[in-house]
Amino acid sequence: MKGYFSRVYQLVSSIPYGKVATYGQIAALLGDPRGARTVGWALHSNPDAGRVPCHRVVNRKGELSGGFAFGGVERQRSLLEEEGVHFLPDGRADLERDLWRPG
Repeated sequence: MKGYFSRVYQLVSSIPYGKVATYGQIAALLGDPRGARTVGWALHSNPDAGRVPCHRVVNRKGELSGGFAFGGVERQRSLLEEEGVHFLPDGRADLERDLWRPG
């Protein structure tokens, strides 16, 4: 699992400022299309929160993480808003505007 977690951190570190990715998207990019929960587990265990921007990862609906390990939903939203991520009226990140599309 440790190698997988390291790959998650490396990939999440490449999400650009002002963009978000989904847990499933990260898993699929790692060749593990059913691994969204494992990605979430890795991010919850992130040993280097200052370097790995886990706040940029949301669920498939654009919802923020209720268990965001570094201050909760409000902190996650605040960090994303500071980066210019747009939100829908219901509080979800606007994936149509701000989803990271690598390559």
